Amino acid sequence: MSTYHRRQRSGLLNALDEVRFGHQRTLNLRDSMPTAADARARAEAWLRERQVAVSGDVLIITGRGKGSPGGVGVVHAEIHKLLGSLKRKGVISDVANHTEGSFVVTLAPLSMLLQAARRQRDRSDTTPASECPSALSALEPSTRALLRQLAVRSLAGLGTALPDHFVDEEMLRQFSLLAAGVVSGEGGEERLRQAIARAIQEVDEA
Repeated sequence: MSTYHRRQRSGLLNALDEVRFGHQRTLNLRDSMPTAADARARAEAWLRERQVAVSGDVLIITGRGKGSPGGVGVVHAEIHKLLGSLKRKGVISDVANHTEGSFVVTLAPLSMLLQAARRQRDRSDTTPASECPSALSALEPSTRALLRQLAVRSLAGLGTALPDHFVDEEMLRQFSLLAAGVVSGEGGEERLRQAIARAIQEVDEA
């Protein structure tokens, strides 16, 4: 294929990607040329935020890494490893190579995020129940009420009545998971409530 035709094909693919994904569903790591570590941190934060805000597919552009030592795309390889980790954690549900330098990623439902975290039982990411009131006290009562609804619904699958401290721990765990994907600043708590409400709906529909 001639250089002209390669450029023409590349331009067409870029146009199709713009129509399909748009700015809100595209993370372009190629243009800023970050280190592998920076790219991983940016991609994880972005995917967690996108999971809370939207659903469906998103596009991550890493570039092919032709300028990397040995021609091996270190950013592409690092993002590939990250996506495998985030799939196990319930942040994404599927990933596919889109081009040599990009991935199409399917965001997981929020209910999958909550279920995966419970299965992993990673105690290093939890806080003792005694700290729960202080950790959540800054939230508005309506937000805490929604969190409690989500916790009770999530724990209902265990099939037995549980002590209050189990619910408190579940509230704090879910808050930590969901808040990690909420953009801070003005309107942040409203965005958190929307995420909790969506998670409740997904748990009820499961």
